[in-house]
Amino acid sequence: MTDCFVGSTNPVKMHAAEIALSDMLEMPVLTEGLVVDSGVPDQPLSAEETRQGAINRVEACLAEVGEDYPDAWYIGIEGGVDVLEDGPATFAYVAICHRLRWSVSRSASLPLPPSVFQALQSGRELGAEMDRLFNTDNVKQKGGAIGLLTHNRATRQSVYELAITLALAPFNFPDLY
Repeated sequence: MTDCFVGSTNPVKMHAAEIALSDMLEMPVLTEGLVVDSGVPDQPLSAEETRQGAINRVEACLAEVGEDYPDAWYIGIEGGVDVLEDGPATFAYVAICHRLRWSVSRSASLPLPPSVFQALQSGRELGAEMDRLFNTDNVKQKGGAIGLLTHNRATRQSVYELAITLALAPFNFPDLY
């Protein structure tokens, strides 16, 4: 068994980290979510802010846990939005640290309706806006905007799991990275 600290207590992020890491390591993972500050706005509106939020979450976990768990995994996940080449989209960045080795990667992107993006630009958070639009409650701790807009063919958790799996590649083949 190995320990994993996630820079969030959101069950979607915690479950994604636990599933992806235990699958990759082929062993049970004891996952603990930590309440940490991402250091970016609650709704990041650029890829740069989103990426920095994931890194900040890992750094905050490392600072909080200290040196008590030298073999632990530290995972930060930050969801954000930006205007990409083909329009506004939501995505997440994942940062992972293990034994002082880092990996940062990004998830797939989900195109956002222009009206949703406009609401985000005026200060709303994606989860709250999706709850308003679809008459749901706390969707950010469930399937997320991804689940709503894909008829649950993909969910926030499934996208996070894949992003974590991809970010783990440098740990699988450290000599290649």
